[in-house]
Amino acid sequence: MQVVGFAELSLRARDLRVMERFYTETFGLRVLSREPDRIWLQIGDEARLGLWTPGPKEFGDEGGAHVHFAFKAPAGTLDAVAARLWERRLEVIGPTPHEGGDRSLYVRDPEGNVVEVWDFFHDGDGASEGSAALADDGS
Repeated sequence: MQVVGFAELSLRARDLRVMERFYTETFGLRVLSREPDRIWLQIGDEARLGLWTPGPKEFGDEGGAHVHFAFKAPAGTLDAVAARLWERRLEVIGPTPHEGGDRSLYVRDPEGNVVEVWDFFHDGDGASEGSAALADDGS
């Protein structure tokens, strides 16, 4: 069996509306659905971001605290994303260059999660090698 990417990621949201507004207005994510204890947002064509209130959910989920995750930036858009974040008066680190030619920027959401926006798969080693460029041995 092989997995090929993320289908969904869920974040704790003490205030669903504040988190929804942050992700829809800051990153342009579209609302897929709303339930009393969660909101699902579309990320690209094949993934979704869940914003969940704390507390027990089905399958034993509790809603937890995350530290960091990364959005993939479309080719040539990282500077525009940074400008949009600065316009919103958000504290942004970057764009920061990495070895291999790619860059990232970082911002915190209202719950304190670090959100990275990364052009790895469009520029530098990631464009030619994909995620294999991230392996310790380069393979």
